[in-house]
Amino acid sequence: MRRRVWGTAVALALLPAAVTVPAAAAPGAEDRPLPLERLFDNTAVSDDTRPGEADFDGSGGSLSAQDLTAAGWTPGRSLTVQGARLTWPRRVPGRPDNVRADGQSVRVRGHGDALAFLVAGTGGGDESGTGTVRYRDGSRSSYRLTASDWRGGPLATKAVALPHVNTPGGQLTEKARLYVVTVPLVRGRSVDSVELPHNSDLHVFALSVRSETRGWTGSWAASTSGYTAVGPWTDRTLRLVVHTSAGGPRVRIRLDNTFAAAPVRIGSASVAVQASGASPRSAPVPLSFRGSEGAAIPAGAQVFSDPLGFDVPADSNLLVSFHLPGTVTAAPVHSLAVQQSYVSTPGDHAADAAPDAYTSTITNWPLLTGVDVGDGPGSVVLLGDSITDGEKSTRDANRRWPNVLATRLLNQSVVPRYGVLNHGISANRVVTDRYPGDGVSTDTGGVSALHRLDRDVLAQTSARTAVVFQGVNDVRWGASAEQVVAGLREITDRAHDRGLRVLVATIAPCEGEARCTAAADAQRVAVNRWIRSGSGFDGVLDFDAVLRDPGHPARMLPAYDSGDHLHPGEAGLAALAESVDLKLL
Repeated sequence: MRRRVWGTAVALALLPAAVTVPAAAAPGAEDRPLPLERLFDNTAVSDDTRPGEADFDGSGGSLSAQDLTAAGWTPGRSLTVQGARLTWPRRVPGRPDNVRADGQSVRVRGHGDALAFLVAGTGGGDESGTGTVRYRDGSRSSYRLTASDWRGGPLATKAVALPHVNTPGGQLTEKARLYVVTVPLVRGRSVDSVELPHNSDLHVFALSVRSETRGWTGSWAASTSGYTAVGPWTDRTLRLVVHTSAGGPRVRIRLDNTFAAAPVRIGSASVAVQASGASPRSAPVPLSFRGSEGAAIPAGAQVFSDPLGFDVPADSNLLVSFHLPGTVTAAPVHSLAVQQSYVSTPGDHAADAAPDAYTSTITNWPLLTGVDVGDGPGSVVLLGDSITDGEKSTRDANRRWPNVLATRLLNQSVVPRYGVLNHGISANRVVTDRYPGDGVSTDTGGVSALHRLDRDVLAQTSARTAVVFQGVNDVRWGASAEQVVAGLREITDRAHDRGLRVLVATIAPCEGEARCTAAADAQRVAVNRWIRSGSGFDGVLDFDAVLRDPGHPARMLPAYDSGDHLHPGEAGLAALAESVDLKLL
């Protein structure tokens, strides 16, 4: 076993595009693929009373079965993370529950856009290796898998963090991490089996094919920007107001328990078109989850509601209501909603057609991260910061620049009327986490664009194009142009590996704002010079040129300035949206 000191490098799961190579000779009987559970050769989970029955890392360390249960990760539990369904091993504590990667051939069947691995490393740092995917047509492709360390890896990218590490000498109060990593597949081919890499410090608990989201278009989305104290809410119903882009004849919602340490229970849920405030146009229609009225969402996981025949109008407000029957003291939220939503008095009021029970208001979006509609041409994902998030736009008016872009798409027939998914987070950066990715925090600036790329772009419903408009917060807080360029280049490469188009926008001017010093502006100008070179991506949106004052290029044009010199006002936001060449999307 190798031991390495954990350094400052962060595991980003940077993966090359799958390349098809000639088919190999048919494997012999001894090499036939087996289900992963038949290959388990390591024990990672122990009961707290018998920690010596597991040795995950070769030094006696193991995961606590009690901690896993508290997180909702029970044996045999199906978990959906980043759109992929994975099953936590159906094993009692002290029995083999994972595979040390050593080239094993695993039977995995399915058709989709990515392989998802539930993994962790035990060598003290990032653990990597190259494996092979075999397809039903006899072809194969290679992939590179990187797993972060179970005790020292980044909390920002973990699927779940447990509060303890079990050892033969006693339980340590130390975070144990598990990760979900996805790697690209050759599109249009059906997977037959997967050959694992050769690296015994890379442990695989589960893997599956992430199905493509055919038949759905993302209409609305929001990123989880942090995990904050809420309420507390006991037996309350949330009625959240969201604004659609594309419309369609069916609907489903996505709820995410991102960054959480414990499960959250959804008692019931419904959807309706808003009339005004908490009042629907007609009675809310119940949603279901795998045939049930409600669902329990394990820590770090997500749930999609079942498809519902429901006419979702484009460019309109929906009311998404869900009952929280237990006590919720903290929740994953999108902080800057620029939208008022509602909290009820005690009771399940998801089906209420009257607004009377909704006596309190909130201005964030807890738990809800997506609304998809049936059919449609796919979606454009906007990865950004507060300018994309809608800072300085009028609350409840839907005048963020992504809203204006969505309206432009709906009012033309030159290109398909794509859905527009707003994944802006106020205060977010390209290369540095604001929120550390674990625990309750008042900081809702999110994990970095690099760390949230898989969740907020690559796993989004029917994503076809990513528009990246970030970097001003990096340079304002001391990042160099070289660091920002490296981050943008990595985002572009990873998105291209998944078959997405990538458009990159230049950073807007901000002289006059306290942190927009001459030194910061010099870095901004250098980043923009690189962006305008069009290096490796599919198009440039010159937002700097749209917003700047021609007579003073380091400043925003006064007509577009909200007054703080950093954020455009509504005229500036509209100018950004109007400047986009729709044919690039």
